Amino acid sequence: MTPNRHAIVPPYLLARIAEAADDRYPVAADAARRSLIRDAPVREWRESGELPPFARESETSDRADRSPSDRLPSILPDAPSQPDRRISDAQGEERLPGRLVRREGQPASGDDAVDEAYDGLGDTHRLFDRVFGRDSIDGAGMPLEATVHYGDRYDNAFWDGERMVFGDGDGEVFTGFTDSLSVIGHELAHGVTERSAGLRYQGQSGALNEHVSDVFGALVEQYARGQDSGAATWLIGEGVFTPEVQGRALRSMLEPGTAYDDDVLGRDPQPAHMRDYIRTRDDNGGVHLNSGIPNRAFALAATRLGGFAWEHVGRVWYDALTSGRLDVDADFAAFAGETVRAARERFGQGSAEASAIVEGWEAVGVEPDPTVADPAER
Repeated sequence: MTPNRHAIVPPYLLARIAEAADDRYPVAADAARRSLIRDAPVREWRESGELPPFARESETSDRADRSPSDRLPSILPDAPSQPDRRISDAQGEERLPGRLVRREGQPASGDDAVDEAYDGLGDTHRLFDRVFGRDSIDGAGMPLEATVHYGDRYDNAFWDGERMVFGDGDGEVFTGFTDSLSVIGHELAHGVTERSAGLRYQGQSGALNEHVSDVFGALVEQYARGQDSGAATWLIGEGVFTPEVQGRALRSMLEPGTAYDDDVLGRDPQPAHMRDYIRTRDDNGGVHLNSGIPNRAFALAATRLGGFAWEHVGRVWYDALTSGRLDVDADFAAFAGETVRAARERFGQGSAEASAIVEGWEAVGVEPDPTVADPAER
């Protein structure tokens, strides 16, 4: 499988910090510039379709022992499975995977980043396993691997197709990225998308790719905290900003465009409605920007229904993602149609769940494709 590198902090935010933060956040400005330089080859690779030159040490025997069949989805398990977590330490270098420092079942290491990553991987596995019947990322017990302390003040966290990678932040704008459970859930969900719908990381399908990761990042956090849809924050990346920043998180699913408003970082630019859809060539066609539109549709449907979001709208989104019916280039209307169809299949044609999902999409200006929502209309 060709690796992808999906980062939680979008390039437009790093660029803003790099350009405007010299006086107030000199360390952060330098860190943002270096983070952009590190990630540039990956963005260029996405455009060319060639394999990115990730710097990796030789693979461990654990990975070498994994057969190709381990990547194939399995039949849903009858009982919850156990995660296989492996946390490595890059020790400030930019080589992966780093030194293995904690494996499944071992006691806490005393390193906050190591232990937060370990716990977050467990929380993410628990949601997918117990709620959706999916054993790890691939549905077949794939080991959950993560590397912490990546790079020198690296201002990001990413999924590279094989593992989660966390920077420690610069200490002025960003803290360590293991501080946020929604970040961990978000990045691992990219792996689930790769192994199911495979949504292409460009334009509307790319925004849906980011949206799906935000959905499951939020659900992981809500499930771990036992929060219903009314008590949930619906924030992605809460806790990654230092107290100096005027902001709550990287994104708000319920209120896109309100996550931060800072004199250096600027104002959260995410649109909340199709009338404000951003057409740009940057950020793979605005994948981190326009994901705010489906994010709000999901959050509105979940809060309208009340209760635990993973029990209704979350199940529908998982059904849609893994249905096998989504095109890799699906646009918002097609994805919306698939969620309506999935809701009707799971809960019934005239169910409250299906109605809430339709209303959620309509509230953000997306008309679900009727030929997808109801194949009989074709």
